[in-house]
Order: sequence, then structure tokens, then C-alpha cells
Amino acid sequence: MKIVFLDVKTIGEDIDLSGFDRLGEVVKYDFSTSEEVTERVQDADVIILNKVQVNEQTIGKAEKLKLVCVTATGTNNLDKEYLEKRGVAWRNVAGYSTETVAQHTFAMLLYLLEKIRYYDDYVKEERYINDTIFTHFAEHFTEISGKTWGIIGLGTIDIAKAFGAQIIYYSASGRPAQEGYEQVDLDTLLAKSDIISVHTPLTSKTRNLINRDRIAMMKPNAIFINVSRGGVADEAALTEAIEQKRLGGLGIDVYTEEPFSETHPYNRILSYPNTCFTPHNAWGAYESRLRCLSATADNIKAYLRGESTNRVV
Repeated sequence: MKIVFLDVKTIGEDIDLSGFDRLGEVVKYDFSTSEEVTERVQDADVIILNKVQVNEQTIGKAEKLKLVCVTATGTNNLDKEYLEKRGVAWRNVAGYSTETVAQHTFAMLLYLLEKIRYYDDYVKEERYINDTIFTHFAEHFTEISGKTWGIIGLGTIDIAKAFGAQIIYYSASGRPAQEGYEQVDLDTLLAKSDIISVHTPLTSKTRNLINRDRIAMMKPNAIFINVSRGGVADEAALTEAIEQKRLGGLGIDVYTEEPFSETHPYNRILSYPNTCFTPHNAWGAYESRLRCLSATADNIKAYLRGESTNRVV
């Protein structure tokens, strides 16, 4: 069996992939363009990828292909109708990054809420040296405790409770309310929340879910954090809200264009002290990536045994 990794660098160079060698011949490519995929997969039995597009154009000549493994939960890059027509199975992984995404969400929130950038700069710029008093409060900061935290999806509820926040959530999928959690409609969540974080997949229902009109419903001091998918929010509208001081803070890990170009609207607010941007790595703690690759290997083994596991739509 031949296994081809098409964009192995997306899972980091610090992960040991030697376990896959026990499953067959393994070929690894750092990155693959759509044009390169056709040649690279033509004799593959299994392909493993993160962001590479899988469709008739890219894998149409891969006559031996039996299984497509995505090293992520999202599968927007797969043409599933074409795979089904071809009889090619696909598997993804879910639940591997729950802890690290929640941790990253809190890192962003605390950075913004505590005005860490300002106070870190204050000391590093030597303004604290021989200051008049032992402390400094030029930038106002507050506690999480007592605030209302609106969660779109169910990403960080239990940790948020530990900080004393009142939790409300909105389910974009329309699932029934979960016992012990207060479910509200989206407009109510946006209007009531001091903190809003997004943890929902990108679907036809959630694309541009947070648009200009909905941003206008938010409190002017609200902190908005997106660690789901860039397309869930209108990036130009979020940029304008920060520029016009209609949002208290913005934490972003995901983008419609990854990596984004010099014309992306966020370039206008990169230097703003109430923004925090990270390069789509909220999912990527070392332990999380280990779990992801272990689950991918398990998917291949299960497929070879004739089992259908870990396929999450």
C-alpha cells in the first residue's frame, strides 16, 4: 500500500511520523499545489492532507486511490459527491484539539481583557524604571467574573464557568438545548454578551453569520474572538468596528484567506492595542497534533479492517 502525505508541513516538523511506515510505503511532500497533486497521487492507495483540494481535477487520474484522510475536522476541501461516485472513502478527525483551542481562546481573551500588550510595553520601554509609584493603571481592565460570555458553538463553556462568567450559547446547527446550558437565539447572545467567541464549523448556514448588522448589535466594549473559520465573520466589517471604536477588542486566529495578503482588511488594524492575531494555530499545541496524527493512523488501520470510524460531517 502506498500512502502519500501531500502537505506534511501543515502538521509541523516536530511530529514523528515513523509509525506510518508500518502501514506501507510512505511518500511525504511539504506542500502540494493543485497542479502538482495529479502526478503525486496517481499511484497512491491512501492520501493524507490538510488543506489540499480533493476533486476530479486533482485526483481524477488516481485509479488506485481508496482512502482520503484529512488531518483536521473541517472537510470543505473535499468534493464528497465525486468521492462517493468514485467509491473512494474519506475520513477526518474530531475532538483532538478541544483543549488547545479552548486554551488559545483564553490566552487571547486575557491578553485583550488585561491590556497585557500595553503593560508589557510599559515595562519593556523602561517607563516603569524610577516611576513615581509601585503600580500603574493608565489602561482600564476588568475581571471575567460576572460578565456574560456568549459562545457560538459549545467550545469553551466549562472553562469559562470556572472563571465565574455567566454563560449563554447559540447553536448554529439548531440542535436541541443541552441540559445545564442556557441556549439563546443569536441576536440575544450578541446584545447581552460582554465576551463573544466563535467555535462553529463553516457551513452554508454559518458563512458570514457575523455580518455588519450583527456586529452593530454587540456592546461597544464587547470582545469578539474567532477561532473557528474566517468565513464565519465579515472581516471588513470587523475591521471597521475596531477602527470606529464600536468593539472593545478583537481576537482572530482564522481568516478567509490563509495566509492573508497585503490587501486584507486586517492589515489596517494590526498595530491596534486592542487586537490580537495569530496564524491559524489555535488547534496546534504539540499534544493536539500528536493526537491528530495518531487518529489519522487509526483511521487507516480501521479502514483496512473494513471498519468505518471517525468520519465526522
